[in-house]
Amino acid sequence: MSLDVASSLDKRMLIAGKWTDSENRTDVVHPYDGERIGSVPMATDVQVRDAVEAAEAAFDASTLSAYQRYELLEDTADRLEERAEEVAQVITGEQGKPIGEARTEVDRATQTLRLSAEQAKRMFGEYVPMDAQKGFAKDHCFTQREPLGVVAAITPFNFPLNLMVHKVGPALAAGNAVVGKPATNTPLSAILLFECLQDAVEDSPAPDGLVNVVTGSGSTVGDELLAHDAVEAISFTGSTGVGKYLAENSGMKELTLELGGNDPTIVWHDTDVEAAAEQVVGGACSNAGQVCNSVERVIVHESIEDELVDAMVDACRSLTIGDPFDEETDIAAMVDGDQFEDVVEIFEETIEQGATVECGGDYGGDLGDWVFEPTVLSGVTPEMPAAKEETFGPLVPVISVDSFDEAIEEANNTNYGLEAGLFTQDIDRAKRAADAINAGGVNINTVSGFRADHMPYGGFKDSGVGKEGIKYAVEHFSREKLVGFHQGFTDV
Repeated sequence: MSLDVASSLDKRMLIAGKWTDSENRTDVVHPYDGERIGSVPMATDVQVRDAVEAAEAAFDASTLSAYQRYELLEDTADRLEERAEEVAQVITGEQGKPIGEARTEVDRATQTLRLSAEQAKRMFGEYVPMDAQKGFAKDHCFTQREPLGVVAAITPFNFPLNLMVHKVGPALAAGNAVVGKPATNTPLSAILLFECLQDAVEDSPAPDGLVNVVTGSGSTVGDELLAHDAVEAISFTGSTGVGKYLAENSGMKELTLELGGNDPTIVWHDTDVEAAAEQVVGGACSNAGQVCNSVERVIVHESIEDELVDAMVDACRSLTIGDPFDEETDIAAMVDGDQFEDVVEIFEETIEQGATVECGGDYGGDLGDWVFEPTVLSGVTPEMPAAKEETFGPLVPVISVDSFDEAIEEANNTNYGLEAGLFTQDIDRAKRAADAINAGGVNINTVSGFRADHMPYGGFKDSGVGKEGIKYAVEHFSREKLVGFHQGFTDV
């Protein structure tokens, strides 16, 4: 590993404008070789409450205008951009994704901050004509959007920087205060983000406490955030199990839940098979397959199954496995042993049930303790684990069908509904898929893994509730008020 900034990565939490330690700390390790790269405090329940109360006080004290919120977020984006290579190195160090992907994440995070800054100036209301209803006068009524208060942002390991920005940026744009809680195994890049945020706060009229970040166990921090009355909204990205727990215990808090997926991509016989195969493999194997909307199931017309499988095998074999700090690496280690073992179990059970390994299938050993080789599986049936379960790893299971009806049915054969993809040149078939597939997004001529940071992003069923994407997140982090001007009682 070659992390030049490792010695500076024993970090603290940010509470009420001060960098704060705790009695207990936990190490952060590099997934590829297990080397310690830094550490963070384990927050106590008192410290979490302190962070929430600091955010509440800052929200009450803040007088930032929309333009000042724009400036705060633009300043943060500038600071993050200046530190881009440092932050990318930290992402690769703590999360294990190849350095090229880490640099892309930092660039996306910077753009997400700038998009959030612009949205701060676009919290528009609308005129509501009262005389549209029988018997009402033409009084002047309009709506305006107002911030909620304190927003809690809870993020996972797989995009530790950009997913935190997707919550914090829109929350601040809407006028809220925030408390961030990054994943315990990848907290460092989020803390670097909050360093940029706090520096921007100090150079603005914003009060200390407007941005806070606490680290530690999900149970301690999450339960305190759930219990505190000052937390008006929780935005969570992570597992469906934890999301359901939050939903069951959040009371009247506003929730945005971005949860799991088992996303299908359909490849039909009227497309460029080789080009589709390249996109499918990229969508299944980027970040070692640890992406919520990655290609989890490939559904293919039986007439081109062999051609598609051969093309995917070629695409997988072109990927370079190795040290994520190597510029040539495409696939590196998974984030930790638990994620790795989950993928191994799903893979082994699927093989036992009759699937065929077309390429790959090796893991651990000489590849690296938590490295799983990109693997194409044919002969997969809908009841097999690789098809049925969410697989956070570089497995590419192929399911053959003989009709488009069957393809749609199989695409919907899941408790999840995040994203879907379809490769076809038939506009009628594309329109049918768009209407019939039960997912938050249906992408024509690209994979389920497509995401632009300003688009509405969020799933159906067990994939969650609410939408991310700057404009849509700002709506979740604000509330609508009607203001009505009616005729007075005098002629004065």
